Amino acid sequence: MRLSELSGKEIVDYRKAERLGVLGHTDLEFNDQTGQIHALVIPTGKWMRKQGGEIKVPWHHIRTIGTDMIILEVSND
Repeated sequence: MRLSELSGKEIVDYRKAERLGVLGHTDLEFNDQTGQIHALVIPTGKWMRKQGGEIKVPWHHIRTIGTDMIILEVSND
């Protein structure tokens, strides 16, 4: 899968049945040397207002990447 194919997908936490947001073009944290993705970075504020924080979801929490969404399994820790 190409990086560009991840952009625009809705992100859902299935344990909480909660929509977390939509992944943008630069919402990834990755290793500059290997190119391996470490985490998804999801803004928590309104996209029009650049306020709020962000949620970093480690790559290993991803359970499924579908055509329209990314389904996460985030632990309660």
